Amino acid sequence: MRGEAKIGAAVDAYVAKRNPALKPVTDALRALVRKAVPKSHEAINPWGIPTFDWNGPLAYVMIGKSHVTFGFPRGASLQDSAGLLEGTGKNLRHVKLREVSQVHDANLKQLILEAKTHNRNQPLSATNMRPLLPRKSKAKARAKAKPKPKRKARR
Repeated sequence: MRGEAKIGAAVDAYVAKRNPALKPVTDALRALVRKAVPKSHEAINPWGIPTFDWNGPLAYVMIGKSHVTFGFPRGASLQDSAGLLEGTGKNLRHVKLREVSQVHDANLKQLILEAKTHNRNQPLSATNMRPLLPRKSKAKARAKAKPKPKRKARR
């Protein structure tokens, strides 16, 4: 529990530093994620961005000048019938939240639950956000590896 409190304080500090006026929106969003995915946990990624993790990265939060960006590493894979998601990248999509009322949209909760389903079916590694695959034994990996070409001797 102690580590969770530290992370929570770090997220609070991040919000206070970026835009304290958006703290109510961020707090409502954090509560929504905790309710929708109770076993998720907050983290700070290597770039200093707050994330929610459950079987790898589930979502991230970035504070802007006038909105909270709530993004999904697998956003392009999510069914977004309400048209909430923005972005054109290969994988990432996000929702811009300006008011607490937007956090209470049932479609946003549905996106979170769908992201959870994706992470349950094919977990992501936290470092490179690629699907985790079962590791092969080192012997099998060496057997499949191509032999290295021999270097010519220098004269």
